[in-house]
Amino acid sequence: MAGLVPLLSLQDITKRYPGVVALDRVGLEVEAGSVHALVGENGAGKSTLLRILAGAESPDAGRLMWDGVASMPASPRVALEMGITVIYQELALVPQLSAAANVFLGMERGRGWRLDDRAMADEAGAAMRTLGLDVDPATPVFRLSIAQRQLVELARALTRNARLIALDEPTATLTSTEVDHLFAQVRAMTTAGAGIVFVSHRLDEVRAVADRITVLRDGQAVWTGAAGEVDHDRLIELMVGRRVEYVRLPGTRQPDAAAVLEVRGLSRPPRFRDVSFSVRRGEIVALAGLVGAGRSEVARCLAGADRWDAGEARLGGEPYRPRNPREAVASRIVYLPEDRKRDGLIMGFPVRANITLPVLKRFARWGRVDGRAERTAAQASADAVHLRPPDTARTTGTLSGGNQQKVVLAKWLLADADVLIFDEPTRGVDVGAKVELHQQIRALADAGKAVLMISSELPEVLALADRIIVMREGRVTGELPGEGVAAEAVMALAVGP
Repeated sequence: MAGLVPLLSLQDITKRYPGVVALDRVGLEVEAGSVHALVGENGAGKSTLLRILAGAESPDAGRLMWDGVASMPASPRVALEMGITVIYQELALVPQLSAAANVFLGMERGRGWRLDDRAMADEAGAAMRTLGLDVDPATPVFRLSIAQRQLVELARALTRNARLIALDEPTATLTSTEVDHLFAQVRAMTTAGAGIVFVSHRLDEVRAVADRITVLRDGQAVWTGAAGEVDHDRLIELMVGRRVEYVRLPGTRQPDAAAVLEVRGLSRPPRFRDVSFSVRRGEIVALAGLVGAGRSEVARCLAGADRWDAGEARLGGEPYRPRNPREAVASRIVYLPEDRKRDGLIMGFPVRANITLPVLKRFARWGRVDGRAERTAAQASADAVHLRPPDTARTTGTLSGGNQQKVVLAKWLLADADVLIFDEPTRGVDVGAKVELHQQIRALADAGKAVLMISSELPEVLALADRIIVMREGRVTGELPGEGVAAEAVMALAVGP
């Protein structure tokens, strides 16, 4: 109510990482008994703000007021003790443990030196029934649906007497009936006096459930107001901004008439369904959309890391269905993953070994590797991507993020792939390296390669793509030309009506 001290007040919260300001003097107020929605593009700062609320990150500047008292949580446990619970999109549950054990995970009830399983089961069961979840508390979590698991997380918040609950993309994998049930529980919690922070890309749901909305853009809070004061189109305009700055890199080669890679009706429920598109030699096709749209999952299937359930893919007109990444590479399709440190490189290996690993047989002579030939090939590939420093004997983990990405690119240049799939190619790299990587990706297409690029950065998509395929909630929602398209048109397809 007006005149009362807000339950939560964030004041001038600032968080910097090397090369980027994630949050720039952000303010946010959440009142008890209300839902405050946070919306913004990928990279706007929403996740960083949630981590600060959860005590998982500390801001570089600013303060958090809790019931009018300055009290920044120093750790996740402190946040929980304060009454702050953050429920992330990737639920923090242990599948093999029971629902009751997950409700009390980290804050178990004890009787002497033993766990009081009966008390925990009774209390967890009561909390779950309050939320309309009528399952045996002894049921292992892996036997529950996604919606039921989410309610287990909410039951955990109830048993901990959470006064502020932050929900990160809570409806991303739910059916419409499950969404309605979740919203009913959200309303019940606000009626009981809890404050809710609701993070979602689904703007229709935001306007339906929220009392107030804050729009984040490039780490800044650019608008806050009542949900009824803003319509769908205005929210998109606020999220994107009046103008998206980018430098267009047009191609110098006309794409081939025929597609080298065709995807028809590809499905892997619930990740994605009925996805169709094509990529030609000489062009860059971007898969655009918001986090959770299913873009990376499609790429992993095409790269042989996962299997699709229905639909077909054709490579050069022939059926293509790799059983593993080795078969994909043998078919000259390669994948540059989003998490290069985990999935793309062996950080403790020299640069040379990372570059030559996929084609090491090429340098084998009578069971032994020809070191001179390997070094020569690795150096030529490193020079082609302008690696700095150009020392291929250097340990890969000592390089900057941009140069690590260049090592991944050098590896697949040496493999001489026909189709290159880039997943967030410039994430975590500085501006100079980003420009250079953009130029190299465009040069690959100009040299006759087919490039499929996944990017959550609109400026990157608009700078490079010859065609843009937009996905939302696992489905293709539209195709746009790369040149002359407005950022708002891409965002409108990504967030939906």
